[in-house]
Amino acid sequence: MKKFATELRGKTVMTQDGQILGMIENFIIDTHSGKVENVLVVPAEEVEPRLFKTDPQGRIVLPFQGMKAIKDVVVMSVGGT
Repeated sequence: MKKFATELRGKTVMTQDGQILGMIENFIIDTHSGKVENVLVVPAEEVEPRLFKTDPQGRIVLPFQGMKAIKDVVVMSVGGT
């Protein structure tokens, strides 16, 4: 499946068990390979960011390879879920 990054920005991200993590804000791309490495997610209010890897702006950093499904929401495979 191919998607433009602009189609994914603003989508809700949830774990496979249905926990809402937040909203996709941006992506981190390896400039040497051109591959998307990570997804930056603005955490939902009920999410404890300390439980996840975060960037200096407090966004959750999730591996792009963890992206499982893209429909109305994006389902991510997150460590332990």
